[in-house]
Amino acid sequence: MTCEACEYKIQHIFSQIPNVKSVVAKHFNDSVTIESDHKISQETILDILKPHSKYGLMANPTANLDRQSGLNDSTSGTQSNQYFPLFLIVGFITVVSFATSFYGDIYAFEYFELKTFLHNFMTGFFLVFSFFKLLNVKAFAESFQMYDLLAAKLPFYGKIYPFIELSLGILCLIHFQLNYVYLADIIIMGFGALGVIQSVVDKRKIKCACLGTVFNLPMSTVTIIENSLMVLIGIILLNL
Repeated sequence: MTCEACEYKIQHIFSQIPNVKSVVAKHFNDSVTIESDHKISQETILDILKPHSKYGLMANPTANLDRQSGLNDSTSGTQSNQYFPLFLIVGFITVVSFATSFYGDIYAFEYFELKTFLHNFMTGFFLVFSFFKLLNVKAFAESFQMYDLLAAKLPFYGKIYPFIELSLGILCLIHFQLNYVYLADIIIMGFGALGVIQSVVDKRKIKCACLGTVFNLPMSTVTIIENSLMVLIGIILLNL
């Protein structure tokens, strides 16, 4: 385990073992304490870890006890540093959307179209964000189901989610059935925001999968703002 997100994931995995009452994972010394009504065999633990190849049992459980807490934590650093990739990507999308939102040859505000800007932003958002998720669909789905309410119940939803975003981006790009696209944006991003809000309220230390697994982004109010912003853009576009 390398971070607090790993701890939550391991706790989530082991809590699915029958008769387990509590699970406490600590990434700084790679230890997991399980409280159960029945003895849990090593085979049971290995079986439940099979779908998660990143994790396994250590031959020498005390090998990493000398690691200091936080030294290898990939979530260390300020939140501004952690969210820099997200801010940079959104910034690029915003600049390109703004530059392509003028209907005249002269870049003056009287030629600026708000609807075009918001539509272009939505197009760029879905295309770019789906790209990062598609780099590793399996890993994204595993992270996504840890906080998305629907993916937690239906794991296949996490696997098709990147393709849903890609499809919405393409439909925006070709201007096909835009009202349905805007409505889908409101429903999908709005429903996704509910899971994010619940995770933040519960103070769960989990990884945000908005940019797939390429960047290690912690779940926070920034993620809520991101989802809420997309819902707001969809609502505005439906009414312009």
